[in-house]
Amino acid sequence: MTLIALATAALYLFATGLFVQRIRRGDCAGTCTRLRATALLVAGAALIAHGIILYDCLHCDLGGGLDLRVLNALSLVMWLTAILIMGSALRHPVENLGILVLPLTALAVLLSVFTGGPKVAKTLGPGVDAHILLSLLAYSLLTLAALQAITLAWQHRALHSHHPRGIVRLLPPMESVEHLMFAFITAGFVLLTAGLLTGLIFLDNLFAQHLVHKTVLSILAWLIFAGLLLGRQLAGWRGRTAVHWTLTGFGVLLLAYFGSKIVLEWILGIR
Repeated sequence: MTLIALATAALYLFATGLFVQRIRRGDCAGTCTRLRATALLVAGAALIAHGIILYDCLHCDLGGGLDLRVLNALSLVMWLTAILIMGSALRHPVENLGILVLPLTALAVLLSVFTGGPKVAKTLGPGVDAHILLSLLAYSLLTLAALQAITLAWQHRALHSHHPRGIVRLLPPMESVEHLMFAFITAGFVLLTAGLLTGLIFLDNLFAQHLVHKTVLSILAWLIFAGLLLGRQLAGWRGRTAVHWTLTGFGVLLLAYFGSKIVLEWILGIR
């Protein structure tokens, strides 16, 4: 698995380099189209190899169950996020987000394989597995929303400086970025709602001592995104207001899952 992990990381970085090269060339018609297609193919190969690695890292033959320690969970979330970006890129010009996400995904692969240690699997049952899958998909979609929010903030700043230059000039129109951001937020919010409901149904006690921080922060993030969508619907929130609410909600959600797992696993030693 070591060689596959190294090859996967190399493919992610190679795809990143192709996307960067495409941006640096600017308006180059057919050449840029070929670069984009090649980058998507290379990223697709990396995602397939990453999927094989995840199966090996997450699956335990002895007693079944899933090994969802923090580094494996990070690798899974980054994989899902990269899949969503590359899949969305088939219809929308969002592949530039891969310039940030793909190197981080490569790092997540290497960390999960080289620093994972002995497997620690838990047999949780199909209901809890569904809760975990829905939650991870929600995190992935809301990660993309946060990246779109950062892009939108960058565009706003360039617009107010009256000197848009470099990559900013090659980004999609702000209206398209904002529309896609809210599409990711809406889908992520639906999945986050489903994740919280399945947790309420299938987990013995969502407010147990080792879960209470994660539960409270997840509910707070849900309320933030609900408030944002309601504000968008009733008051037409957009621009900087939408960016601030999106990044705040994502930050709380990040603390809810990865912050809680880091404290439990690395500080308290609870797996």
